[in-house]
Amino acid sequence: MINKLIEKIQKTHAPIVVGLDPMMDYIPKQIQEKAFQEYGETLEGAAEAIWQYNKGIVDATYDLIPAVKPQIAMYEQFGIEGLKVYKKTLDYCREKGLVVIGDIKRGDIGSTSAAYAVGHLGKVKVGSRSYAGFNEDFATINPYLGSDGVKPFIEVCKEEKKGLFILVKTSNPSSGEFQDQLVNGRPLYELVGEKVAQWGEEYMGEQYSYIGAVVGSHFIRRWGKILEKTCAKDLYLGARIRSTRRKRCRFGTFL
Repeated sequence: MINKLIEKIQKTHAPIVVGLDPMMDYIPKQIQEKAFQEYGETLEGAAEAIWQYNKGIVDATYDLIPAVKPQIAMYEQFGIEGLKVYKKTLDYCREKGLVVIGDIKRGDIGSTSAAYAVGHLGKVKVGSRSYAGFNEDFATINPYLGSDGVKPFIEVCKEEKKGLFILVKTSNPSSGEFQDQLVNGRPLYELVGEKVAQWGEEYMGEQYSYIGAVVGSHFIRRWGKILEKTCAKDLYLGARIRSTRRKRCRFGTFL
């Protein structure tokens, strides 16, 4: 799947993703009103409005971009109806030829991570049959529980030829409360970055690793030398990158 993502970036000349993070305040009134006329001001009505909104965005951009990144929490707030439209959105994006990055940020003890990995990236066995759940192409995950919370995802990705973007240095204002703490004189995020690079070396595509890093874009300049040393073959999923030009560096490519 990483090879497909790279090919689509090169074809579209657009190292960006479109976030599908619907909030009701974002959805135009006419879309909401039409959905509410059919389903009422209910969770079903909200889900229909989200679906029509997402579909419109995808239809307008699918030939311009390589990938989409729906944030699952924006759908979970609407309960089961929200998760249904999350799945419907994923399927539609794949029909349009887009790479789907599930922004799920999961991470837990081994058995729980294994279940998350199967649900989002793998297949679950039901009797003698196997079924894909959400079936994203990539997922974002949180590594701060350690290797036993990450390796189940990597194992499923190897089976399914899928990939991960692993949180390293995030852009939220309070990220430094933990991520910047020094461990033997080095910030914790640097150690996490090295571990991500190690995992990435073990799971390579043709040019880049199936394992990428999530790094807040405004940390890139400050973090560049560390990235060059530790993450030479990873893709970086950076929040708040304002330019749509490809940001090529000696140590990788920012998505």
